[in-house]
Amino acid sequence: MSEYRPGVCNIGRAEIARRKRLGWIGAIATAVLWLVLVFFHVSAVWRLMLFFTAVIAAIGFLQAYMHFCADFGFRGVFNLGPQVGRTETVEEEFRRRDRRKALQIVAYSILIAALLVTIAFFLPF
Repeated sequence: MSEYRPGVCNIGRAEIARRKRLGWIGAIATAVLWLVLVFFHVSAVWRLMLFFTAVIAAIGFLQAYMHFCADFGFRGVFNLGPQVGRTETVEEEFRRRDRRKALQIVAYSILIAALLVTIAFFLPF
């Protein structure tokens, strides 16, 4: 997408690539942490720590998939340009839609992470 659309698209290719990297970093951190906990036979309760890295992975991948940055949505800005971090201000009338989409992304990320942690918690390792 190459144009800002309220509640639909607020980031371009450069920002999408950045969100994908965040997703991969979170996913790798989650996998490594899980492997360390299993390898050292740490109590399953400690697997709940996976929630934090799983949220990072989920939010990164969801933002990339949806072409929408939750942080930008909350702040009322967008960036469709080639330079990461440069933002333009969203018109006041569109901010409500952007905030709603940002909340949706955060909620989905929390649900995904909670599901993953629940599975990891009950695995018999």
